[in-house]
Amino acid sequence: MAKPIIKVEQVSKKFTISHEPTERYSSLRDVITNKARKLVNNKEKPRQNAREDFFALKDVSFDIQAGDRVGIIGRNGAGKSTLLKILSRITEPTSGRISIRGRVASLLEVGTGFHPELSGRENIFLNGTILGMNRNEIRKKFDEIVDFAEIEKFLDTPVKRYSSGMYVRLAFAVAAHLEPEILVVDEVLAVGDAQFQKKCLGKMEDVSRNGGRTVLFVSHNMGVISNLCNVGYVFQSGKLIFNGKTSEAVNMYLDNSTEVDVYDAPDLAKPNSFRKIFFSSDNGYRKNEFAHDEFIKVRLEIQNNGQKSVDIGIAVLDKFKSKVFTSINTIETGANSAGSLSVECEIPNHFLAPGSYSLDIALFKSRITTFEYIGDVLPFKVIDNGTELAAFEGVDYGNVLCKCKWSYE
Repeated sequence: MAKPIIKVEQVSKKFTISHEPTERYSSLRDVITNKARKLVNNKEKPRQNAREDFFALKDVSFDIQAGDRVGIIGRNGAGKSTLLKILSRITEPTSGRISIRGRVASLLEVGTGFHPELSGRENIFLNGTILGMNRNEIRKKFDEIVDFAEIEKFLDTPVKRYSSGMYVRLAFAVAAHLEPEILVVDEVLAVGDAQFQKKCLGKMEDVSRNGGRTVLFVSHNMGVISNLCNVGYVFQSGKLIFNGKTSEAVNMYLDNSTEVDVYDAPDLAKPNSFRKIFFSSDNGYRKNEFAHDEFIKVRLEIQNNGQKSVDIGIAVLDKFKSKVFTSINTIETGANSAGSLSVECEIPNHFLAPGSYSLDIALFKSRITTFEYIGDVLPFKVIDNGTELAAFEGVDYGNVLCKCKWSYE
């Protein structure tokens, strides 16, 4: 088996957090009284801050092969950015060992490695020198870098006057074109416009598949991760909990949602009402984030008191609180018309476009009696895990996915 280009062995990173003791609000009289007591008793103790050890990474081990496109995913605070800073030698691990074969180009935040007083032209040469390239090597790539970044007009302007988008354009162009063996990219690409994001993703795919270079990419855009990466690493609370196929990594990420929103009725004694409402996947996981190709199940527990049939209405609202669609169904309770009733509503897969949604839910009978109405409840998300729209993150494409038939004349 080939020797890995990156080998991480039992790496941990510990930070020490200080917590100042909280004090209630004191009036001037309280302050004078307390000072007088301390002078009399002469027992004033020095203030002590509570200190806590926090592990951003804990015993992380993995091997990455040359040419791999690695998607690193996890919730905020999972340890992703800390790992990239260690791999980029920006910070040192507390314990463990890392072996890297080759040059590393990092794009972790806007303006990484740039000197603000230097022009764009000068920073291209500065970055190239940091990467170990000589002046002739940089000159050969210079025109490609400028053309890719699309900032020729401002090339001799100090980069401190660049917008954040211009910073990212130039920084990514330098990192991708100066031929490092390993390219490390954090969420910083989200600063650029959608068209430039697509251009960057195409370049990363090209340098990896055709150039044989290794890419480590952190993103919350599961569609981009799915389309770009052939390996997925899932981090949770500083630990690597999965590494393997990208599709399996994305599914694990979505199934390990740390916050699950559930509606619990404030009044359980209320007749003909919703007792509990929550979302779940096909495999029974309760969650509020779904891949675009998953079925979304809305599960409802209803308290029914003597109604032989009830109507349930569910409307899906978009982020602007406009209704995407409404579904109304009559539920026949049968002879056993009193007690608890469990109902499931299924939203098809490949239907809702990636985005944020919530529900309006009503329990009524024949448009005559409304037993209960709950508005704008249970927010949920549909995550793009591999559509053709993934590269255009941030662009509004509506609420539903539609496959149109095309004909050519």
